[in-house]
This record gives sequence, structure tokens and C-alpha cells, in this order.
Amino acid sequence: MFQRHYLALFGQKINGPDQAAPLADWKGPEEFATLRRLLKTRMGKKGKRECMQVLRLMETFRIEDVTAAVGDAIARGAIGFDAIKHLVLCRIERRPPRLNMTAYPYLPKVTVATTSARAYMDLLVGAVS
Repeated sequence: MFQRHYLALFGQKINGPDQAAPLADWKGPEEFATLRRLLKTRMGKKGKRECMQVLRLMETFRIEDVTAAVGDAIARGAIGFDAIKHLVLCRIERRPPRLNMTAYPYLPKVTVATTSARAYMDLLVGAVS
């Protein structure tokens, strides 16, 4: 069984969670493993710290709320401590999240082009053939 009081100790060392015996047997929700992998890949050492901050949210909030927020953040592509904390608070307060994506410069940018009527007509012609 995972004990929350270990979280503060793990935060003191960057590799604390990797080397901690109390976490060795903890089979946490899959969302945390995905988050950790994404943060580590995108941000390196800073990603490990960020992941530790997310885990420390469980010192204050229920694991179910943190897990749901992590899953929501992954689905939204807003992977980071600030976004996850915001999503936890929105979940608890039952209000819609408002994420400012400019706060996450390391996330890939998405551009959506305006579809032209010509492209639509090309699709229709292709469907008839």
C-alpha cells in the first residue's frame, strides 16, 4: 500500500521516485505511468520534477480526483503540473476548466486551416466516381 507521507521525501531527490522502495510495489493508475513517460520525454529532468509535483497533489486531494485530472490533461494534451492542478480544482469545484495553452510552450502547436469549398467539391466528386 502506498503511503502519502513518503511524497515529501521523494521530492527532495530528483531520482527519489525511481529509487524508492515504497514505490517499488505500488501499482498506481496507468495515467500516472503515462504522465511520467510523457513528461520525462518532453522535458527531461524538469519533467521528473513536474511529475513529482503532480504526485504530491495526492497530499491534498483524493487520488481519484488527481487520477481523473491526469487522464483529462493527457486527453487535452495539456501535460504539466499547473494544468493538472487546475483540472483537479475544477473537478472539485464542479466548474469548466479554462486552460491558457500559451503557458505550455513545450507542447506541439496545432494549426487548423480553413477548408475551401473547392476541397469539399473534390470530395463529393471522388465519392460519386
